Amino acid sequence: MTGEDDRARGAEGTPAAAAEAVARATAQAFGLSPARPDGRPSAAAQRLHTDPDTVERDLIKLVLTIVELLRQLMERTAIHRVDQGDLSEPQEERIGMTLMILHERMTELCDRYDLTMDDLNLDLGPLGSLLPHNGA
Repeated sequence: MTGEDDRARGAEGTPAAAAEAVARATAQAFGLSPARPDGRPSAAAQRLHTDPDTVERDLIKLVLTIVELLRQLMERTAIHRVDQGDLSEPQEERIGMTLMILHERMTELCDRYDLTMDDLNLDLGPLGSLLPHNGA
């Protein structure tokens, strides 16, 4: 285990140096820029609009995005299980009804907060979008 311990400690030989090296590599991998020493926000931070008037809507948007992602994953799992014949007819009906109700509630919440389903689809840069377009 000595070899692993040495690698974990980094070139400087301390766990703190290893943690700093991991932080630098992570920041580089995700394109993060370090905080500026003068305390002024960086250009990237200035692009983030933190308007107190829209915090509730933005939070709802994030929560609904996560719920929609989970709903789509559950729907795909249910379709796969139906195709495999793993479910009885009553189970298929119950799952189908549950997914329909969840979709209706999502639509109602989007309407309440003036959001569309497209608003919930996050752009992940080179990875593409979080949710499939048009539910496909």
